[in-house]
Amino acid sequence: MRSIFGGSVGNLVEWYDWYVYSAFSLYFAHAFFPGEDLTAQLLSTAAIFAVGFLMRPIGGWLMGWYADRHGRKSALTLSVTMMCLGSLMIALTPTYQTIGLMSPVILVAARLLQGLSVGGEYGTSATYLSEMAARESRGFYSSFQYVTLIMGQLLALLVLVLLQRVFLTEQQLHDWGWRIPFVIGALCAVTAMYLRRRIEETQSFTRHRSAQPRGSLLRQLARHPRAVAIVVGLTLGGTVAFYTYSTYMQKFLVNTVGLTKDDATLISAGSLVLFMLLQPLVGALSDRIGRRPLLIGFGVLGTLLTVPILTALSETKSGWVAFGLICAALVIVSGYTSINAVVKAELFPASIRALGVGLPYALTVSIFGGTAEYFALWFKEAGHEGWFYWYVTGCIALSLVIYVVMPDTKHQSEMDRD
Repeated sequence: MRSIFGGSVGNLVEWYDWYVYSAFSLYFAHAFFPGEDLTAQLLSTAAIFAVGFLMRPIGGWLMGWYADRHGRKSALTLSVTMMCLGSLMIALTPTYQTIGLMSPVILVAARLLQGLSVGGEYGTSATYLSEMAARESRGFYSSFQYVTLIMGQLLALLVLVLLQRVFLTEQQLHDWGWRIPFVIGALCAVTAMYLRRRIEETQSFTRHRSAQPRGSLLRQLARHPRAVAIVVGLTLGGTVAFYTYSTYMQKFLVNTVGLTKDDATLISAGSLVLFMLLQPLVGALSDRIGRRPLLIGFGVLGTLLTVPILTALSETKSGWVAFGLICAALVIVSGYTSINAVVKAELFPASIRALGVGLPYALTVSIFGGTAEYFALWFKEAGHEGWFYWYVTGCIALSLVIYVVMPDTKHQSEMDRD
């Protein structure tokens, strides 16, 4: 339990630092990109958000290799250190008015470093939490990866709400207050580094370390093409849906629905609280009925209801209706988010587990998850916002095909052979 707590807290800090960028982009977009058009500024910050995702496959590869060669504990400590540096860079970067083009250049560099960190974090933490849990409770304990992921996002929104409503004025937030959450993230990362240095290594890694096969881990991974394809397929729809209803929703509520920034922040935070609480419940359910039924449920409901939900959301003017629609969508997405980590970990042997989970996942998230917000804003600026709803639907439908044909990893798990 102590090790799971230490790994989870570090995961929380990592994702807080990652999501602070999205939560505060409404306030700092003008600092790095000149102009008066809010949509154009948000499009530029979304592009850098997507650029950060380009480093995630490299992070998944490097940190997955490191975790499989040198241990999950060492890799987790290294990833949170890189995230700390990235947050400090953003907090201290001068504005465009001060240093011109160097300002967005430094911002890009910081996001690339954070992308490298979070790309390695996912595969390593998913592997660590799954390996530390007992067989009969893997779904429950591994779901805490998304609990802390969502908690990190909620913490970012909580900091925003406190700054908006208690400590700063709107103008102060725009001028300099947006730097505060990045400083907080860097300081929290130092604490996470300390906690991760004290966690235990998993028995799966320790047991197989002496028998670690020589040669390229990528070549060993290539011997498991079906497992790699399953990771890509099951991630595709889930990651697009997750980023649509989490990071993009705050901007959607302001830019499309027409709510105030304060109301959009509260609605996003409230819906994410429900989403977070659902994760261990659905994870525990997967320990009873299996992983595959939950994935198929997400695929079917997501394919049928995405367009109706997003269309109704775009047409409402009520904050309560918007809250209800987002919560309904997140209940559906929970069928993927709560168990995706353990499903991927159960597909690979211990010798390449972190790499097998992290690399194909990071590639898929970079291509589809990282660009979801950009595509949404691009379709809106082109005057065809509804096309994005069908794009999300199509991605979920493709994943549904994988869910139908894949085995249930609860009953056919490589982790049972460790």
